[in-house]
Amino acid sequence: MTLAEMTAGSLKQMLSAGRVSCVDVMRSVLERIDVREPEIQAFLLVRDRKELIAEAEQIDRRRAAGEPVGALAGLPIAVKDNICTRGIPTTCASRILSGFVPPYDATVITRIRAADGVILGKTNLDEFAMGSTTENSAVRITRNPCCPDRVPGGSSGGSAAAVAANETILALGSDTGGSVRLPASFCGVVGMKPTYGCVSRYGLVAFASSFDQIGPLGRSVGDVALLLGVIAGHDPLDSTSAAGGVGQAAEDAQPKGALRVGVPREYFGAGLSPDVEACIQRAMDLLRSQHCTIVPVTLPHTEFAIATYYIIVCSEASSNLARYDGCHYGYRAPGPAKLNEMVALTRSAGFGAEVKRRIMLGTYALSAGYYDAYYRKATCVRTLIAQDLATAFQQCDVIAGPVAPTAAYPIGQTINDPLAMYLGDIYTVMANLGGIPALSVPCGKTKDGLPVGLQLMGRAHSDLQLLQTAMYVERLLHDSGDWRLS
Repeated sequence: MTLAEMTAGSLKQMLSAGRVSCVDVMRSVLERIDVREPEIQAFLLVRDRKELIAEAEQIDRRRAAGEPVGALAGLPIAVKDNICTRGIPTTCASRILSGFVPPYDATVITRIRAADGVILGKTNLDEFAMGSTTENSAVRITRNPCCPDRVPGGSSGGSAAAVAANETILALGSDTGGSVRLPASFCGVVGMKPTYGCVSRYGLVAFASSFDQIGPLGRSVGDVALLLGVIAGHDPLDSTSAAGGVGQAAEDAQPKGALRVGVPREYFGAGLSPDVEACIQRAMDLLRSQHCTIVPVTLPHTEFAIATYYIIVCSEASSNLARYDGCHYGYRAPGPAKLNEMVALTRSAGFGAEVKRRIMLGTYALSAGYYDAYYRKATCVRTLIAQDLATAFQQCDVIAGPVAPTAAYPIGQTINDPLAMYLGDIYTVMANLGGIPALSVPCGKTKDGLPVGLQLMGRAHSDLQLLQTAMYVERLLHDSGDWRLS
């Protein structure tokens, strides 16, 4: 096993013991990028190699001199390209932001640097994080490392693919309706959406501000806990960020007392792939064999979740993306002298089809005569969905189920059928509508050898407890042989 294939936790131990250096880890990752990146296309940009090696050498020198080294210990971190990085282009995989270089770092980047993480590069995504396959990027299509003719999921497909292909040790994504958990499931890695407000959104390019949340991806739950412990916590630059951090989940963590696992009735039935259902049921049987209590719960407004989610996020996107007009930064259409013509041409040429579709949907929902019928009603249903989740958590400690109705599907299957793509978010949008933490942990494979993720959801601000429970579940799955994806 190469260094690039190891977990962050294992590498930290080896670095601390002096068995390897940060330079060794960085070179191993860069060698892996040379091998896999031409096919996978996970990155939009990899930083200059001399700079990366120089940063790793500096951390090695500090460690050798006995100086303290941060929690990330010099490990390479890939960053989704909708998170601002000072001096490094941030384009959201969109033509309209081509060439944009932020003059500041997002809060999560500042915290990663302070913890001695090394920013490796920027990863591909669906344009402005709008999509579930990473096919809607204006730059390139990212492929699934487990099966390159299939999608990696989205919108954080580049980050998930980079972790799965061993092109990075850790990665950051963003999750608006499942955009960390879905690619984590499709690529066979661990990905988490924290509680809304747990991680600062300052420097995250806005898609839907009341949903967006930055989340970590890694090869194990422990790796995700490590990165979340660094980036979480209150930020005075983000008025929606919550007080307090997350801390670090102990590696030997297990639930206190008998674990009650809620299984929503609405998540099983028509539309769920038999292969995916079989993997989830095996995981439930394994938990039951360990004296966990499997509790049937109901989330009665699940059938309205997709419509509610897309009405609200498209409305927020319509407002947030109004700032891209060719006047301030990014792309400007050449030629027209009149302001209205320039703005119209800039947005027509700069935005892709999916972004335009969502802007139009949101503008329609917010327009006079339709606001009450669509947007206001959707916000009311959002409250009902949050109440459904609160009621379910009175009966259980975590809610478990599938991440997506299917495993990764072939590239091109939904690109011309946006409704089919939207329906693939049915199990993930609930956590975003309710603002609760959720993660995906690998729980097996389909008959075709494609990874399947188990989704675990917890109460709001129970991120640490959810991670501890996920570590317990991960260990059970690993010991049973269902977790391993090699």
